[in-house]
Amino acid sequence: MTKELLRKQVIVPISNDNSKKFMADLSAYISNINKAFKNIKSEVKADFIQVEQSDIVIVANKVAAQLDFQTIEQYVKNTNQIEVDNVKMLCLPQSKLYLKIIGIPYLLKNTNMPITVDMIKMIIKNNHIFNNITVASRPRVIKMFSKSDMAIIWLNI
Repeated sequence: MTKELLRKQVIVPISNDNSKKFMADLSAYISNINKAFKNIKSEVKADFIQVEQSDIVIVANKVAAQLDFQTIEQYVKNTNQIEVDNVKMLCLPQSKLYLKIIGIPYLLKNTNMPITVDMIKMIIKNNHIFNNITVASRPRVIKMFSKSDMAIIWLNI
């Protein structure tokens, strides 16, 4: 069985000894992490925690933002069972899937303003083609050539 990488996972790399200690009270950790999310008014909720080898994997209902990362990191480091020095930088699973959209006008119609990342996000949000796609990072807008009026849009999914 192949395990699928979900962008809704937050991976906390820690030592093997710490991961065993962390397993002692997972349900309380989920509850406390969700309280911490609620305190920062985040829409992210931890669904469950799983411990794999030397990683704690927190699976959430949405892709975690930077503030959510900081909240999780502070909570894990403040847990009594964990040695703070052994907690490494949190990360999302690394996926090699991307979507490349070519032939997009770089300049907005009848203006000299280039298309922005916020505009791309709005288009993605409102387009039915992207209903089941989670964007893992900010879209990148790249002008095809210096004298071209066309752009390439890169989306990590």
